[in-house]
Amino acid sequence: MTKGPAGLRAGPVVRPPERDRFDLRGERAVLATMHGKERVIAPLLGRFLGLRVETVVGFDTDRFGTFTREVPRPGSQLDAARAKIAAAFAHAPGARVAVASEGSFGPDPIVPFAPLGVEIVLLADRATGIEIVGRFADLEAAWTHSVVTDIAAAVAFADRVGFPAQGVVVAGCEGRLPRPDLGLFKEIGGRADLERAVGAVIARCGAAVVETDMRAHRNPRRMRAIARATVTLIRNVGNRCPRCDRPGLVVTERLPGAPCAACGTPTRVIRAEAATCAGCGHRIEVRAGPPTADPGLCDACNP
Repeated sequence: MTKGPAGLRAGPVVRPPERDRFDLRGERAVLATMHGKERVIAPLLGRFLGLRVETVVGFDTDRFGTFTREVPRPGSQLDAARAKIAAAFAHAPGARVAVASEGSFGPDPIVPFAPLGVEIVLLADRATGIEIVGRFADLEAAWTHSVVTDIAAAVAFADRVGFPAQGVVVAGCEGRLPRPDLGLFKEIGGRADLERAVGAVIARCGAAVVETDMRAHRNPRRMRAIARATVTLIRNVGNRCPRCDRPGLVVTERLPGAPCAACGTPTRVIRAEAATCAGCGHRIEVRAGPPTADPGLCDACNP
């Protein structure tokens, strides 16, 4: 018998040769980035997985979507990462491994008006067909903007977010919404560049949208989040299915229904976490949190 996550007993282990096949030490890995992500991803993958990470020269990741909206991202966050992986393999047909990351930013679904950033780092092994992903959710992502009608307000916003260490972009504005087709300035290196960009957009639109630059090389907080997602990926490589030994067994579902401590009615509080192996389909559920929910969170006790 072996133990799965949190010590749950999972039955006899069936051992295909995944462990030997998935030894990545010394393998060449190509990283799909044009925004300096190799600074945080490559050292971690080299140190802990033994990969020789290199970037693709001239690789254009903007074709898979831009944060400044001029190129929409097709599909989901994971779809975009997989598209980068496929393009990286096409650029480097001799590489066994490809790595890509993708960020997504928006309002926190639970905390009103709070910005939420989710980073994923995806590793694909061409030899085994295995994909492993690491995720990190940043509850204080450096994702914010301001609509300004004069240069002084733009400078004040830039100072608040930590410009120039934290980059900013300037976009056209219509109805207080960004219109990059009416003006877009990304490469803003200092205050003079900022003032020129804002002045040009205000002259055309009457207002400008100034926002944090979400490209990794201009966003230090995002770069740290990518590093955290990479660490999670490395941990997930070692998290193997207790039945077939495939790497990458991670929690894929959080199941509500913890019973109310007062009346026993199932609540929306998470009762368990579930992981399903992508290889053999083996599923493990592990209780998450206390066995019962606070009556204050029960819809039956608090209609």
